[in-house]
Order: sequence, then structure tokens, then C-alpha cells
Amino acid sequence: MRIPAMTTLRWWDVAVGGSLLLMGVLAASDQYRYELGRIGALATLAAMGVGYLAFGRRAIACPSGATGPAALAATVFRGVLIVGVGVAAAFNPSLATLQAIAFPLLWTLTDSFLVSVALSALLAASAAVGLWLGIGGTPSALGQASATEGISFVFAIAMGAWITRIARDGNTQRRLYEELSVAQDELAALHRDAGSAAERERLAREIHDTIAQSLTSLVMLAQRAGNELGPDAGARPTVELIEDTARQALTEARTLVAAMSPVRVGDSTLAETLRRLAGRFERETGIQVRVILADTGLDRLDGLDRENEVVLLRCAQEGLANVRKHSRAGAASVRLERVGTDAVLTVTDDGRGLGAYAPAHENGFGLSGMRDRLALVGGRLTVGAGERGGTVLRVTVPAAGAESAHPSVESVRGER
Repeated sequence: MRIPAMTTLRWWDVAVGGSLLLMGVLAASDQYRYELGRIGALATLAAMGVGYLAFGRRAIACPSGATGPAALAATVFRGVLIVGVGVAAAFNPSLATLQAIAFPLLWTLTDSFLVSVALSALLAASAAVGLWLGIGGTPSALGQASATEGISFVFAIAMGAWITRIARDGNTQRRLYEELSVAQDELAALHRDAGSAAERERLAREIHDTIAQSLTSLVMLAQRAGNELGPDAGARPTVELIEDTARQALTEARTLVAAMSPVRVGDSTLAETLRRLAGRFERETGIQVRVILADTGLDRLDGLDRENEVVLLRCAQEGLANVRKHSRAGAASVRLERVGTDAVLTVTDDGRGLGAYAPAHENGFGLSGMRDRLALVGGRLTVGAGERGGTVLRVTVPAAGAESAHPSVESVRGER
């Protein structure tokens, strides 16, 4: 099983390089070997070093489960290790010590536990044959080599299993930590959204209870003053101007209250929430609003996550706010449908249309806020004139909640 904690390339460079260098010094200084034995041992160590540089480093640096050239490099280097240790031990029995670094390398380069055990058995067998030949090739030498490598193999399996379990536990803990971090981020985002919603609701109440009430009183006082002055009074135009200004300010204040009021979803379906929003809008403005659901699945919120649901509701709220402020319409509609893998919300009215509006002249915050919301979920926004007049605002979001890597937000026409 590949061991991620031990796959630091620099660590392996030091470990392999240091081991080969130490074994090279040991082989060169061994006075009990024939010259051919020393040359053979040094050549074998050099070949293993070249194999590490050519294949081993590439195999170690590649992630677990790699295929192609990386997998081929790992296979070749495993063969270099298994054969190299046996040949080196045949030239010099002391070089059987190389298996101390060869066993961990085999386990590092292998993803399967059983394959690691099999490769370790081949390495132990190769080292045993080399050690047997190196110490004389006699029957007694065979027993000694077999016993030595049998013990080495058992310890290699025990150590490999222990390290594998540690690596598996580490992977599990890392995955749990990542999941916990994601959950904490989501919880923090929910807390921020809840705090923002609570603050908007508080501000809406404050505006309704203070500014809106004061403006209502101002309108009534202006009407009273106009009645007291009479139709021919010179100050009457000024009083009427005060009344009109107060009415406009009151309309804007009520629009702010409607825009900032929370859209409560709770256990309600999307259809129920939209109908409740439309009903409140009708009571406040007198404009008839029809809610059309073209897909019963959307009525049950199938395929829509909560984030996209809230985006659609806020866009519907902003679209109706624009109808209130600009359209002078007598009727409007809110249509929700599924188009392919997307959910599409369309707000239309029979009002005066866009007129001479151009997106470059936009100075409001309504569509800008909608664009920001949609950009977060990979949605799109189009605003244009209706075929029979009025305005059409269309919002598209992924029905399955999948965010696009590069969200596109198109504005054909802008906020009136």
C-alpha cells in the first residue's frame, strides 16, 4: 500500500543516496573480497543508483494509482530493487543490508497490501539466493541464508502492515478533518446569512415604524394644510408639492421595507412562498400577480438546493419591486419552470416597458445585487422588452445546485 507520509522525494533522495554511498564504501574497503567481487558489487550499486534516478524518483513523485509512464517506471524500479539486492549480496554478503531500504521502497511504490507482500517475498528470496552464493553456496550456507531472510521477511511484513495501518488512519483523519472544515465553513456561512437576514428584518421594521409612519403623517398634514388654505391660496402649489414629495418618499420607504422583509421558506414549498409573496404584493400595490408553475417537480423543490431556492425567491422579490417602482403596470406574472437541467424564473408585466434605457446608464442596486447573487451559483440574468410590451426579467440557475466553473451573467437590458 502506498504510504503518503513517506513519499517526500527529498527524504528518499537522502535515504537512497546515503544507503548506496555507505554500501559502496563498505564494498570498496572489504579486503576479504576478490577484486572481481569488489568491482561487481560497486557496479551493482551504481546500477541501482542509476535506476533510482531514472525510474525511482519519477515513480515516488507520482500520486497513488498513477498510470502510463509513471506506472511503468514503478514496475521497472521494483525489478531493479529485487534483482539488485540479490546480485549485490552475491558479490558481497554485507550488501544484503540494502534490503533495509529496499523493503520500505517496495511498500511505498505499491498501492495493494497483497501485492506489497508478494513483492517483499520476491525481494527476500532474491536476497536469500544472493546471500547463499555470497557465503559459499553450501547446504549449511543455504540454511543460514534462508533463516536470515525469513526473519527479514517477517519483520518487513510486520513493519509494512503497521505503517500501512498508520497511513490508513492518517488518511481517514485527514478526510474527516477536511469534511469538518467544510462543515464549519458551511455553518459559518449559514450564521452569516442568518445574521444578515435578521439585520435586514430589523431595518425593515425600523423603517416601517419610523420613517414610513412619519411620511404618512406628513402626507396627511399636507392634505390638511391644503384644505385649510383653500383652492385660491398662493401657498397651495407649494403644499401640493410637499404632499407629492412625501408620497414619493413614502412609496420608496415601503419598497425598501418590502425588499428587506425576509422571505420565509421554512417548511413551505417554493410555490407556496411565491404565492405568499405575490399575495402580499397585490395587497400593497393593487397590481394583480399570477404565479405559474410549469413543472410540478419544482413545486416540491425537487433538484433545487436551499441556496438556489433563496436566490430565486430574492430575484422574484426584486423583480416585483421593479414592477412596483417603474412599470405602472396593471398585472404581472411570476413563472417558474424547468428547462433542461436549469430552473428558470420569469417575471413579466404589462407596463410601460424599458423605454430608452441602456445598461451603461444603470445607476440602481437592484440588478447589481441580483447579478452578484447569481454569480455565486453559476446563474444567468436577462432583462428585455416583452413581445406585447412591458418588461421580461428572466433568471436561470442550475436545478441540481451544481456551480459552474465560470458563471456567466448576461444583461441584455437593465433595470428600468
